[in-house]
Amino acid sequence: MEEAKANKQLDLDKTVQDVLGTIEREREREIVSRRFGLYDRRETLEQIGELLGITRERVRQLEKAVVTKLKATAAKDLPHIVTVDETLSAHLKEMGNVARVSDITGKLTRNNGKIEQSRVAFLAHLSPNIAVIEDNDHFYHSVGLAGVHTEKAIRDQVNKIIEAIKKIGEPTGIDAVAKEVGNKNDKHVEALASISKGLANLHGRWGLIKWPMVNPKNIRDKIYVILHENKKPMHFSEIAEAIKGSDFRRKDVTTQAIHNELIKDKRFVLIGRGIYALREWGYKKGTVADVIAEVLRKEGGPLHRDEIVRRVLKSRHVKETTILLNLQGKTQFKRVAKATYTLDDK
Repeated sequence: MEEAKANKQLDLDKTVQDVLGTIEREREREIVSRRFGLYDRRETLEQIGELLGITRERVRQLEKAVVTKLKATAAKDLPHIVTVDETLSAHLKEMGNVARVSDITGKLTRNNGKIEQSRVAFLAHLSPNIAVIEDNDHFYHSVGLAGVHTEKAIRDQVNKIIEAIKKIGEPTGIDAVAKEVGNKNDKHVEALASISKGLANLHGRWGLIKWPMVNPKNIRDKIYVILHENKKPMHFSEIAEAIKGSDFRRKDVTTQAIHNELIKDKRFVLIGRGIYALREWGYKKGTVADVIAEVLRKEGGPLHRDEIVRRVLKSRHVKETTILLNLQGKTQFKRVAKATYTLDDK
């Protein structure tokens, strides 16, 4: 039965019209319609007051009185509200007991536009078993099952999830987050996390919205994510193609733009012809000769050329001949035995 309800779509236009039809005075219908954005964009108290020739405060009082009355009669007298309540509840159970209004509207209608979302939010306000979270700086406009948690409880649980992610300190799977907050229901934790404007997720990893690994805002952040996920150095043209084939927003980038950003950002190190790696992997900036010198300095004495080549190739993607030419042609290196070199003290 619940599955059937969850698959059911709502005739939002007729439902909203019939609910508004129960409001006796036209002015009050106009206020509710405009405040919730049921037929056009949502309007402020000031805008409606100016239109109707009444004060902002009077608009607020009338809106509150009408909505309170509608809620009081919702279960018994309002048309379609029982069906709306059951349908919303069935979808929410499938979605983790809480969801953004935009997400649940997508399941209820074919056209998931702003007006449809406003209508769903309006009907959710009138549904006895639905808790509504208003859109603000911290939360997306969302709805949840009131039988599972109140509006305050939803906010509190989301804040606990944010604190848990801060404690973990890096992007992580939702299972680790759920374990940290002591909730065995991963789906519920993910649903709660999804309504927070302070969190983001990318490829199954959750983190704070300010972390580039889950919310790459510019080209450099996207490059970082691509290299981090690839786990090995890449040519700048490969990075460009990977970004174009990703699910990032604004992924239409040029190869030249990628190359320019790689050069500017200290997180990336050139280790071969057009090949870049992450500095955090242990790579350092410098020429092949610089890397040879570093290898010999760490050794503290002579090394056979084969061993030098092997160690240099760990941090540079170059041909062996390039390493040998630097070793033999630079005055800073001195041959002390057959195929064995050290740093020239002079």
